[in-house]
Amino acid sequence: MSANVTLSVPADVPGTARETYIENYRTITHGSGRLMLFAGDQKIEHLNDDFFGEGIHEDDADPEHLFRIAQKGRIGVFATQLGLVARYGRDYSDVPYLVKLNSKTHLVKTAQKDPYSPMISTVGQVVAFRNQTGLKVLGVGYTVYLGSEYEAEMMREAAQIIFEAHQHGLITVLWIYPRGAAVKDEKDPHLIAGATGVAACLGSDFVKVNSPKKEGAVSAELLREVTRAAGRTQVVCAGGSSIDETKFLKELYDQIHTGGASGNATGRNIHQKSLDEAVRMCNAISAITIDNAPLEDAVALLKGN
Repeated sequence: MSANVTLSVPADVPGTARETYIENYRTITHGSGRLMLFAGDQKIEHLNDDFFGEGIHEDDADPEHLFRIAQKGRIGVFATQLGLVARYGRDYSDVPYLVKLNSKTHLVKTAQKDPYSPMISTVGQVVAFRNQTGLKVLGVGYTVYLGSEYEAEMMREAAQIIFEAHQHGLITVLWIYPRGAAVKDEKDPHLIAGATGVAACLGSDFVKVNSPKKEGAVSAELLREVTRAAGRTQVVCAGGSSIDETKFLKELYDQIHTGGASGNATGRNIHQKSLDEAVRMCNAISAITIDNAPLEDAVALLKGN
């Protein structure tokens, strides 16, 4: 880690895995303590809606587009399912990977049934795959739908995943979204702060949440409660649907410098572009997140200046 970044190694990381954990953390944050997570798990989550259609570049129709971006762009880690890494990973062996252990489609809506997303891969399988292939599998991720009637099952799996992952030196990221019939406002800042507190209680290294919203309030200022509630668990904000690039970068800058976020987890705002545009977007996001660059410098990178 850089001299001004202090890494607190969790006590559930054994001595035999301590150096692996530190190296994995250093790699995915580029020594900055901040995470630029390139999210590529939506091929299950949103089916083909995010990859084909109006406003989406034709490059995005091919799953390999995600790997090309991850290889050419400056990222911290590329998050996707184990099956995709197994299919493409050998051709992109220099990419740092985080395996998403659970996923569900968006076909069953909350009005029909509260969301539940159990594991589709295990930490043991990820560790075996890492050891067999030698690929740079540095972490695992898991989604918890807080407020779902199935939240207890997901929290139990998340806690077990985190403990086991740390035993092998893997970094953990929880996606936590308040969602279900009991949740009236998924973007409520107080509720999202509760979600990051849950991530801290479960022991995760990072937690990915939606940026809070409240009428008449500045989102980045609302984020302060969210990041404080997380304690030593670092908060990254979801990128959400594709928006104007400069607006996205400004929001990211404010999330970090006003809200205290430790990075971002971005998918559609990167991969729905052509390869060249996606790489420039990666580099602009990383400039703000990893290099602490001014917004103007990041916009210049985005425009290829």
